[in-house]
Amino acid sequence: MAEAPVTVYGDRARLQQVAANLIHNASKYTPSGGHVDVVVERHGDRAVLRVRDTGVGIPAEKLRAVFELFVQLDSSRDRPQGGLGVGLTLVQRLVLQHDGDVEARSEGSGRGSEFVVSLPLARALDDQWRRALPAATARRPLHILIIEDNEDERELLRYGLELDGHRVDTARDGATGVDLAVAGRPDVAVVDLGLPGLDGLSVARALRAKLGTAIRLVALTGYGQSEDRRQTRDAGFDAHITKPASIEELLAALPD
Repeated sequence: MAEAPVTVYGDRARLQQVAANLIHNASKYTPSGGHVDVVVERHGDRAVLRVRDTGVGIPAEKLRAVFELFVQLDSSRDRPQGGLGVGLTLVQRLVLQHDGDVEARSEGSGRGSEFVVSLPLARALDDQWRRALPAATARRPLHILIIEDNEDERELLRYGLELDGHRVDTARDGATGVDLAVAGRPDVAVVDLGLPGLDGLSVARALRAKLGTAIRLVALTGYGQSEDRRQTRDAGFDAHITKPASIEELLAALPD
């Protein structure tokens, strides 16, 4: 730790998520007997968090891509932990939300990794940026249900919506999602069409039959042709988002 306090202005819970995800990722890729170092320091008007490990490292061609969703470091069958999942994508989004940046460094496979997060010190924030903060959270908080069987995608959408101030419930299959919606009566249901068992189109029809127009339905699907959009519209969906869905697209589909 730095000798003097290193203070930033931000969401405590989300910054804890940033640190926790980086430390978890470092420990996951560091074999027994290795080391993970966590360093907090200041450089000029920036606070810097460094998470270094002595683990498997990152090939040079993967350094720019590690923050992309579901990137594989090693797809070989004897390394089932090769998929980075949602953690680093979430880290990058949360850091950017705090006017910061994050960088991955490694000297290559087997040489360990370092992730460096840089955030503005609290005293470096200017009055204009401070005045802009309330506008970023002016959207009416909603109760949103996400019905998605892919855990990583489900959690990424949940984190993004919660970051925007919404209350979020999740379900991993259609039948459970319908039960949660009927019991909790959310404002919005975000529904993946390729669900196991009760598929997304059937979920939409069930929710329209039980809740009428009291709920807004947003379809998530890998298909975006006119016929696909007609099917979701006929099933009762109000909006159609083609995967991979961004948080920005999802927010734009929410009611005012």
